[in-house]
Amino acid sequence: MKRILVTGATGQLGSELVPVLRDKYGRNNVVAAGHSRKPDDVFIDSGPYEIIETTDSEAITALVKKYSIDIIYHLAALLSARAEENPQLAWDVNMNGLQTVLEVARHHHCALFFPSSIGAFGPSTPPDNTPQVTIQRPNTLYGITKVAGELLCEYYVKKYDMDIRGVRFPGLISYKTPPGGGTTDYAVEIFYAAVKNEPYRCFLKEGTRLDMMYMPDAIRAVVELMESDGRMLTHRNAYNITAMSFTPEQLYATIKKELPHFSMTYEVDPLRQAIADSWPRKMNDSAARAEWGWQPAYDIGSMTKDMIEQLRKEGSHVT
Repeated sequence: MKRILVTGATGQLGSELVPVLRDKYGRNNVVAAGHSRKPDDVFIDSGPYEIIETTDSEAITALVKKYSIDIIYHLAALLSARAEENPQLAWDVNMNGLQTVLEVARHHHCALFFPSSIGAFGPSTPPDNTPQVTIQRPNTLYGITKVAGELLCEYYVKKYDMDIRGVRFPGLISYKTPPGGGTTDYAVEIFYAAVKNEPYRCFLKEGTRLDMMYMPDAIRAVVELMESDGRMLTHRNAYNITAMSFTPEQLYATIKKELPHFSMTYEVDPLRQAIADSWPRKMNDSAARAEWGWQPAYDIGSMTKDMIEQLRKEGSHVT
C-alpha cells in the first residue's frame, strides 16, 4: 500500500485532497502536514497530522523516515495576491520549500506531485487556447515561482530519473474551504454572499474571462494523474487542465437563475485585476486528455447548482 505525505494539507486543495486519499489508500497511510493553520478536529482524527516548515529539510526527512513515505504531494505555497504582498516570504515558501522537498524526495526515492497554475503564464502568452508548451513570462512573483518550479521539477526528472508529475490548475472553486488570497477567489466569495442573501461586490471588472474548475474535478485530476501509467506521459509535470471559462457577469447570471434576488456590483481591486489581465482566458488541455484521459465532469451550470446546494447544507460555512 502506498504511503503518502501531503504538505500544505490545511490549504484549499490539501484539505479536500487528504480525505479522498485517505479513503482510497487508508487513513493511516496518508500523513497530513500543515504549517500554522489548525485544521478541524475531524481532519486530525481521520489520520496522522504533523506540523512542519517545508523549508526544514531535517523535519521533512524525519517524517519521510517515520512513516516510510513513497509519494509526496507538495501543496504548500503562497497564492497570487498574498505573494505580491510579501514577495520575499513567497519566494522562501514557494521555491526554497520546493527545493527542500525535491532533495528529500530524491534521497529517499519518493515520487512527487507539484501543482502549477495559470499564474505561470503572463501577458505575452496567447490568452485563448493557450498551448501546453508556449511562452511563459509571468509578471507576478507567484507566477515566477511556478515557472521556476516547473523547470526545477523537469530538471530533477531528467537529471535524477525521478517520478514527478503535476498540473497547471485554473481558478479553483470550493464550498469546503474559504478563499485563500487568490486572484480567482471572487468565484468562491460570490457563492457565499448569494447563499446568505447578501449583495456581492466583485473585485474583478466586468468582462474578465478566466479559466475555472470545480474542486471535485481538481481533486480527481490529481488522483488520476498520479495513478496513470508513467510510460504514457510525455510532459509529466505542468499539464494544462481546465473545465470552464467565464466572466464575473456570466457567473452572476448563472447564479441568478437559481437565486433570482441575488445582486452584484463591482469594486475593482487594481492589484488582482492586473494579475487577472495577465492570465489566460482558456487553456488548451489536449495533452492531458490524450496522455492520461483527463475529462472534467462539471460545467458552470452543474457547478453552480452543486455549490449552492452544498453551501446550504454546510450552514457553518455561510453564517
